[in-house]
Amino acid sequence: MAVAETGSFSQTSEQLFLTQPAISKRIAALEDELGTSLFDRIGRSVSLTEAGQALLPRAHKILLEVEDSRRAISNLSGNISGKLSIGTSHHIGLHRLPPVLRQFNIAYPDVELDIHFMDSEEACRGVEHGDLEIGIVTLPLSPIDNIETKLIWPDPLSVVVNHKHPLSKTKPVNLDMLAEHPAILPSHGTYTREVIEQAFEPLGLKLNIGMSTNYLETIKMLVVVGLGWSVLPNSMLNRELQALKVNEISLRRDLGVVWHRNRTLSNAAVAMVGCVG
Repeated sequence: MAVAETGSFSQTSEQLFLTQPAISKRIAALEDELGTSLFDRIGRSVSLTEAGQALLPRAHKILLEVEDSRRAISNLSGNISGKLSIGTSHHIGLHRLPPVLRQFNIAYPDVELDIHFMDSEEACRGVEHGDLEIGIVTLPLSPIDNIETKLIWPDPLSVVVNHKHPLSKTKPVNLDMLAEHPAILPSHGTYTREVIEQAFEPLGLKLNIGMSTNYLETIKMLVVVGLGWSVLPNSMLNRELQALKVNEISLRRDLGVVWHRNRTLSNAAVAMVGCVG
């Protein structure tokens, strides 16, 4: 799987901390066992053959089953230890997780936390594909097959501008007015962007998107310097921002934990879910 992902024996060697000859020997042994070539080797380039492409998803499933079996057996001991892979967003990592991680680290010192900072959507895909055990994320608006969700923090949102924005003194503001001004929003396809778009969709309004970024701290800075309006969690509001009263909408996203419905959670993951909420 690593060779298929990297397309290189040398990169796989670095990734798995094995020598390149050891990698080549293991691939050759697998090919001998299956009686077919799994990779085409052209110069330094390596690509999957048709047989390799057929084996890849099955190999992924096999490794997930092995890992799931290890967790199930390990859980019998009752020990809370081992490696726990978590995906979370930068915003949650900054604003929600520090007290949780502090409490968890004190309570379960034998757990090795493997935390990956990424967009919530990517974290959900990582849980779905088995690359992460749990995600602490903005919850998806629509159900995802095989993904369980647990709401932890309701996260109210406000439409915000700086104090010199043309709409800062307008009370109340309506969506038509907002649509006339540049917006700075999370990227298209993110759960937070979906929340915002769903508010405008019934009125058939098209948003005037000036800039997009998935980092809420960056969006906040761009609003403060006067480059447009945005939607931010109430927890991020300060004296530099003016929250607008918008009649037609009440915005909220949900933050919480996601895990795979059909895979065994380790004792460490169960403990983390308990610490979070």
